[in-house]
Amino acid sequence: MTSSFVVIAVRYILSVLLLCCLSLPARAAELPAVRVGLLQFGTVNWEVSVMRHGLDAAHGIRLVPVDFADKDAATLALMSGEVDVIVTDWLWVARQRAAHKDFTFVAFSSAVGGVVADPKQGIKSVSDLAGRKLGIGGGPDDKSWLLLQAYARKTAGLDLRQAAELQFAAPPILTELARRGRIDAVLNFWQFNAQLEAKGFDEVISIRSILPQLGLDRPPVLLGWVFRESWAVSHPKLARGLLDASFDAKEKLRRDDTQGDALWQSLRPQMKAPDEALFAALKAGYRAGMPDGYGPADIAAANAAFHLMAEIDPRAVGGLTELPPGTFWTGYRR
Repeated sequence: MTSSFVVIAVRYILSVLLLCCLSLPARAAELPAVRVGLLQFGTVNWEVSVMRHGLDAAHGIRLVPVDFADKDAATLALMSGEVDVIVTDWLWVARQRAAHKDFTFVAFSSAVGGVVADPKQGIKSVSDLAGRKLGIGGGPDDKSWLLLQAYARKTAGLDLRQAAELQFAAPPILTELARRGRIDAVLNFWQFNAQLEAKGFDEVISIRSILPQLGLDRPPVLLGWVFRESWAVSHPKLARGLLDASFDAKEKLRRDDTQGDALWQSLRPQMKAPDEALFAALKAGYRAGMPDGYGPADIAAANAAFHLMAEIDPRAVGGLTELPPGTFWTGYRR
């Protein structure tokens, strides 16, 4: 074999490799896009990051994140068609269905928060919230807030709307107010509670732990992928690709400890977990909320939770007496 032949062969191989490398981004860009509305502080970002490292392409889609400052902005973007999908709760979907809009829901997470307080406040039970400043993340129709009210009425004969001084605000604001001692206790999303517990706060009430006392034997899925049913019917491969990629990402995050924890470590900057205790708590909390799948049992659990919430505050559920048909999308099972 002559040296000139070797040079030609090497050049040919290198040119083929270069063309392959250059074609990869082009091929990825050719995949149909699914625009996902994300909150800047949401844990959905973690899963989307995992999905965008190959899982989306493997399922024939290209995820395009669109960031929003708050939940209202994200829902408005979905309604206007600026994004294809967001993660939100099924109560919002139910109210939209009642207004003859075709939004629908597929399970994303059953993670719930609870009430935390600085031990110096002396708050040990729901009864101790009477006369105290209670911060509530998520707004007056937040599902955890409705469930906490039901628990307070059943176990302590307490109407928290009248008994406590309530302050509704965004989760990061409430976390800071609690740190500064400006509120006595906070009912917040699980990831923000984990931050406070890492600073020495105690969990007074876990929403998950009170569910059996409220007659809810199965934790309802609270958050889900929400999109227009007409979009899913018109773009079935996009809808299924998104949902399959989501459940595959969950499985990777569930098994990552057996593979050296590299995936979670790559997410750590987004998690804002400088110390090991908070990092471990955030991992555990996220995994605790992962649904194993999506099917009729999840819909039944949500219906049971809905009826309980409707008893507590009919206005919070939009005056509905039943979840409208189509609230949960039956075009997908896992």
